Amino acid sequence: MSSEDQKQNGGFFASIASGFANFGFAVQKSVTGLIGYEGLEVINPDGGTDDAEAEALKGRWKDEERDSYWKIMQKYNGADITSVLTLPVFICEPMTNLQKMAEVSHHPPMGAGHAENEHFVYDVTSKLKTKFLGNSVDIYPIGRTRVTLKKDGVVLDLVPPPTKANNLIFGRTWIDSSGDMIMTNLTTGDKVLLCFQPCGWFGAGRYEVDGYVYNAAEEPKLLMTGKWNESISYQPCDMEGEPLPGTELKEVWRVSDMPENDKFQYTYFAHKINSFETAPTNLLASDSRLRPDRCALQKGDPSKAGAEKSSLEEKQRAEKRNREQEGHQFTPRWFDLTSEVTTTPWGDLEVYEYNGKYSKHRAAASGLESVDEVGLSSKEFNPWQYSNLVTERGAM
Repeated sequence: MSSEDQKQNGGFFASIASGFANFGFAVQKSVTGLIGYEGLEVINPDGGTDDAEAEALKGRWKDEERDSYWKIMQKYNGADITSVLTLPVFICEPMTNLQKMAEVSHHPPMGAGHAENEHFVYDVTSKLKTKFLGNSVDIYPIGRTRVTLKKDGVVLDLVPPPTKANNLIFGRTWIDSSGDMIMTNLTTGDKVLLCFQPCGWFGAGRYEVDGYVYNAAEEPKLLMTGKWNESISYQPCDMEGEPLPGTELKEVWRVSDMPENDKFQYTYFAHKINSFETAPTNLLASDSRLRPDRCALQKGDPSKAGAEKSSLEEKQRAEKRNREQEGHQFTPRWFDLTSEVTTTPWGDLEVYEYNGKYSKHRAAASGLESVDEVGLSSKEFNPWQYSNLVTERGAM
């Protein structure tokens, strides 16, 4: 069921949804003539029609960096830029995607992840698709996300909405997610459909999420509302989606408190996964805590971060040439390719599954003597972690 079908069903959120549709997206204005760039649009999420020109002059780019980067980027307008260019370090943050999942394919870029505790098992395979639009980029989440609840064996499937990164070159960079998020209970047939509202003028609708929980017969049972960056609440509803008399909204979850005045606006959890205090005893040489460009950026040294990033990219190109010359095929170490192909609204995806080898690696290290933070941080970074890598090139 699409968000349009949801609106036609009426109910508590129908007037809200149609109001946003008529209100329009955040104002966009071309910067042509303002600073001599053709076809670029600046979006001020907190402003109106007269704020785009002032917004265009803001941001973290130096003039020479912006001009140089635009000369490189303009030829990619309308293209998928996932693997065709190298991003400058000053638009990065000291966090890597490899802290969320392992890379299982370089071309096209694909990642796979696995997490497990006493309550659930989480598995994901992801392959992003992008469309570069000059001063923004659309990001389409081609992926398969599954969560298995251990207590009763329920399997949940999650499809997130697309995301748009605005003001990449002119203005302050910000992101917006709009569209449908669908979570399906593959065991019972129940479904959650959440509509992520687009950002309107002066920030109206920004972060807002509205939707329903449906049973297997597609009858609404719970309405849901909130903001995806703050909290989500639910309330029992009737067949028309209206709140049941005598009921009230109950909060499902709320974002944890954030560190104050944090330079990168990180959560406490984000700081934990960057810290050596939470590192396992037998830390893999590919662990992103050890990545020198990330460390330099976190310490506020962008010049060193840029140099380290370039050095690492050159090593990666050399490694690829050597591997091809020696006939070594890339095979992920911790995940295996399955025969399953899943279909998404933005393309098909080959699915990888966790093979359990990392759990065995951790178990083997459990009896080793612990290493202090200095010892861990002095370990040399080596990103290559695939199963048929020759020993002298760093299989660990």
